[in-house]
Amino acid sequence: MYVWSKPLVLGLVLALALLEVMFFLLIGEEGESQLHVRTTQWIIANYVLLMVWIFVWMYDQARVRGKNVWLWALPYVLFPLPTLAFFIFRLQRRIV
Repeated sequence: MYVWSKPLVLGLVLALALLEVMFFLLIGEEGESQLHVRTTQWIIANYVLLMVWIFVWMYDQARVRGKNVWLWALPYVLFPLPTLAFFIFRLQRRIV
């Protein structure tokens, strides 16, 4: 059973992009940021831990399907979100 669907993945990618745009707009253009240092540290910590958790999920999904997840490690470090989306679409291909 596949839990992820293409519309769900695309919706989540678009939602994340929208949230990132909102985050960068809060930084401000006139030098002073409207975000506190602690808030920024929490955002970075949560992002890094989320990336680790997602990579563990990718490892598990690849192991279940008999694929090699280590081929995806470098692209995931450089471009996490597009790599995750492509990984999900790739695993959902039907093998004929």
